[in-house]
Amino acid sequence: MTESVRRNGEYGHGYDAPQGARPRQAGHSTPVNPAWPPPPPYEPTAVTFAEPAAPAPRKRTRGPGALLAAVAIVAAAVGGGTAYAFQALTGEDTVASAGTAANAVPTGKKGNVAAIAAAVSPSVVEIQATLAGGSSTGSGVIITSGGEVVTNNHVVSGATSIKVRTSDGESHTAEVVGTDSSKDLALIKLSGASGLKAASLGDSDGVRVGDTVVAIGSPEGLTGTVTSGIVSALARDVTVSTDENQGQGQDGDGQWPFRFGGRDFNGDTGSSTTTYKAIQTDASLNPGNSGGALIDASGRIVGINSAMYSSSSQASSSSDAGSVGLGFAIPVNTVKSDLAKLRAGSTS
Repeated sequence: MTESVRRNGEYGHGYDAPQGARPRQAGHSTPVNPAWPPPPPYEPTAVTFAEPAAPAPRKRTRGPGALLAAVAIVAAAVGGGTAYAFQALTGEDTVASAGTAANAVPTGKKGNVAAIAAAVSPSVVEIQATLAGGSSTGSGVIITSGGEVVTNNHVVSGATSIKVRTSDGESHTAEVVGTDSSKDLALIKLSGASGLKAASLGDSDGVRVGDTVVAIGSPEGLTGTVTSGIVSALARDVTVSTDENQGQGQDGDGQWPFRFGGRDFNGDTGSSTTTYKAIQTDASLNPGNSGGALIDASGRIVGINSAMYSSSSQASSSSDAGSVGLGFAIPVNTVKSDLAKLRAGSTS
């Protein structure tokens, strides 16, 4: 709004002129009342009242809640991007968790063998391999929903055909994708499989002696057998054969020979061998557990069962048969570091 005030010989402010006011200067018209002070010798300047400025928008203070939300969004974006990148590389719909994997069982059920078995059993399969001189029975762990399965090299070494049975009884044929005899690992792929439950891969570097573990496999063809125990030692130097002619079960007893502490167990390992650092467990393992899962209290895979001592091969008494609490597993971090090589089709 703009308002102009023009004085025309009077103040118009509703008060009397002060006494002793000076006479009006020459050159101006005579005021109506000479006792009033004269008007100024110039026209008053118009005064413009500016509209008040709009208040600046208040800057919203980011409190703890907003900060947490932002962090959650960033974390989700990073996590989602990582998973997407991994899927793009592997071509699988669902990938096995790695590193800081989510627990497979609820926190309140941690260490509960029944809960662990229920959560992980669908991710463990039985493997039947036909060999040139016999057959081999073992186990495997599903790592992708599309049917990638990790097992021991000695389970499928020299196989002419492979059949896999899942926990729900479905049968699939499978092909070897890649093998690594130096680590006694192999990757096979189920034909026409989809929607399988992938296991959650844990962190074997975090395993400690005394930790509770559960083993799931198919000893003697008994699919889905669950046993439990503890980690009894770490970093055991276990030596196994890399000769495919030493394939498990060719001699009919289902044993896999290995060497520890300078002694051979379950037969002669032969001249071609490899040594790896293994997790030792007293969870009951028997022939057919090879390639199966060793699981921590949270339901995450921490090892692939690979060797076990059974006195039945060295004694005639049936009372001596069965597990004696000396089992060994390949650490899952070794498996994870070897996956790229196996997926690339290595046959070492």
